[in-house]
Amino acid sequence: MSISHTLLGLLESGPRHGYDLKRAFDEKFGHDRTLHYGQVYSTMSRLLKTGLVEVDGIEAGDGPERKRYAITDAGVTDVQRWLATPQKPEEYLQSTLYTKVVLALLTRRDPAGILDTQRSEHLRSMRTLTDRKRKGDLADQLICDHALFHLDADLRWLELTSARLDKLREAVAR
Repeated sequence: MSISHTLLGLLESGPRHGYDLKRAFDEKFGHDRTLHYGQVYSTMSRLLKTGLVEVDGIEAGDGPERKRYAITDAGVTDVQRWLATPQKPEEYLQSTLYTKVVLALLTRRDPAGILDTQRSEHLRSMRTLTDRKRKGDLADQLICDHALFHLDADLRWLELTSARLDKLREAVAR
């Protein structure tokens, strides 16, 4: 996720303080990983330097001064370009699990056991996500569906690999 583009997008609705940006980010996107204040302020500092945001006002308070940030026209254009650019699909061509299976074969260990253990872990994770999806709001349901579809694809790969272990064993032995 691009934190800078997400913060810029949140600023399109109007100027905000760093605290408000963090709260909005966490509410909309931080279900599993909230944003740290340091990330917000370092990102805003970079966006200021690049001209994508500007300081809309400074308020004095009990602590340090609070800057209110506003998105610039260049920032709006940058968000639009980012939104219009397709996300590169993750192809998973460097799979740790595949590496473990091949290494198990090369070292004469049991690759079927590795696949079975991984299958159990995937199913456990799917149960957890399904429960979260059942109890969650629409945002939780959608993000859980995304994760569940990926886990389902992994499970299909695990089954296919299990069915092809003998052929893979021959290929690795060459």
